[in-house]
Amino acid sequence: RHFWGWLNAVFNKVDYERIQAVGPDRAASEWLLRCGALVRYQGSQKWQQDYNGLPTGPLGKYKIEAINATDSCIMYRGFDYLDGLEHVTEIKLQKCIYIQDECLQRLSETKNLQKSLLQLKIISCGNVTDKGIIALHKLTNLEYLYLSDLPGIRKKETTVRVLQQALPKLELELDLE
Repeated sequence: RHFWGWLNAVFNKVDYERIQAVGPDRAASEWLLRCGALVRYQGSQKWQQDYNGLPTGPLGKYKIEAINATDSCIMYRGFDYLDGLEHVTEIKLQKCIYIQDECLQRLSETKNLQKSLLQLKIISCGNVTDKGIIALHKLTNLEYLYLSDLPGIRKKETTVRVLQQALPKLELELDLE
């Protein structure tokens, strides 16, 4: 188990030179696919899941629009890859064992995501607590938030109230105990 944690940390190491060389969307695609997540590009219905099948073409042609991180090993350490993404409208974090409050806080402080992110789903991420969910209040354009199977959420009513006061247009869907 310790070996896999170490390997996942290696997969999440940010290569800033790579971001410079190939652009933020390509570098983030490589990171996400290496970690087992899927990406969907603007203008495409198809989810990209094969690292070796990443589309080629002029730099900057493929813009990430959606991220599905179900069962992936993405962790805080790799979140710098998200900074340059300007077109991400939806993110799904499901069964992500390394996602915790600090990750959600980092997500909500990412300037480009504050502008572009419209939908967020957080499902079965056992290390997420009320603190992480409340931190999402900085995602001012968020229209839809789905929360399910999050045992770390202890003060559901308070958390919901705080979020809805901060984001009055937010549609919040809960499937919590």
